[in-house]
Amino acid sequence: MNYSKRVEWSKLDNASKIFPATCSYKEPKVFRIACELFEPVDRDILQKALDVTIEKFPLYKSVLRSGVFWFYFETSDIRPVVEEENNPVCAPIYKQYERNLLFKVFYYKKRINMEVFHALSDGTGALWFMKTLVYHYLLIKHRDELEGKVEELNYNASISEKMDDSFMRHYPGWDVKKQFARNKKGDKFKRAYHIKGSRNEEYRVKVIEGGMSAKAVLELAHKYNTTMTVFLAALLITSIYQDMPRRKKKYPVVLSIPVNLRQFFKSETVRNFFSTINVGYSLKNKDLELGEVIVSLNESFKRELTEESISRHLNKLVFLERNPLIRVVPLPLKKYVLRIANMLVDMGITAALSNVGRIEMPSGFEKYISQFSVIPNVRRPQMAVCTYGDRLVVSFASPFRETELQKNFFRSLAEMGIKIDICSN
Repeated sequence: MNYSKRVEWSKLDNASKIFPATCSYKEPKVFRIACELFEPVDRDILQKALDVTIEKFPLYKSVLRSGVFWFYFETSDIRPVVEEENNPVCAPIYKQYERNLLFKVFYYKKRINMEVFHALSDGTGALWFMKTLVYHYLLIKHRDELEGKVEELNYNASISEKMDDSFMRHYPGWDVKKQFARNKKGDKFKRAYHIKGSRNEEYRVKVIEGGMSAKAVLELAHKYNTTMTVFLAALLITSIYQDMPRRKKKYPVVLSIPVNLRQFFKSETVRNFFSTINVGYSLKNKDLELGEVIVSLNESFKRELTEESISRHLNKLVFLERNPLIRVVPLPLKKYVLRIANMLVDMGITAALSNVGRIEMPSGFEKYISQFSVIPNVRRPQMAVCTYGDRLVVSFASPFRETELQKNFFRSLAEMGIKIDICSN
């Protein structure tokens, strides 16, 4: 007698619910993590490494389904297959009427690429998958040189920890009256400056990457008594202002900054567990000076990145999800409301910056790995940053053909003495 394999399902976490409701061919909600090696990629070995890695991350076997009230994950027996890259960067992955996995692994020459539909995981969770994939690839490829000589990856979470919905785990529950009181005291909505441009053909993403010394950029940031993230955010804001039409300078430039909540709450989940903060600068009648922008952003980051502020934002998000009235609304109506909410939020944001931070791999891998890079999902110009060793890679992704913003940013760094290697798709 044949028994079919048991199918299991799980709810989407709080952050994931917005992505399937608002994705489209124009805005696929897909991001990429890439690892560039010093040697060409072997497809067969990469497939073996992927077969090993997927067993350690069961969430990545999931497909996305539509329920009556919410989307949900369903386990599948689909085997992920490595392909040579032949699609545009961050092409759509989730398709409503197709039963397919929510990530893909490609290779091209010396580069391993992993693209993820954002409902499945955030950058940190996907990076753990990617690091595991590269780790096993290099162990198989260079078994004689590495076996028994390199340490294990520092990510040893159990399956249950990887599958954890950390939003619900860390939600303490709020008094309804207090929650409404907080909402009434909230900041008033302000429209931000929006970058305009000619869209790329077929909604393709234009990617421009700059590789440079992390140490050199960090030293620049320290000269301004700030962190690398604040320094790069300030430089991005000044780069936007340089080409802003004069009549638009009444609007502030506002950046959306993803925040990894694992920094504030104990969690090893590979699912989404992030929030965002908005930081901005209004030029008004002042002269544009990088130092003044940095001082302003230092205050904004200090105010927003407190445990109290982060906890309050986390609880607000989960409170809305757990509202009994919202929970019983049918999915088609929820999708409509989420799209409207997404459009309203978008009106208050100019661009986005995501700093994945320092990527660590076991000692001994340095002679095989050149760099890592991250390409964010795009509905507006966005910048992503990551560091491996002393290699800092700044990636711009944009839906527009125009490249003045990227030119202004990298030129400003070059004028400060930073040597930059530029590449583009």
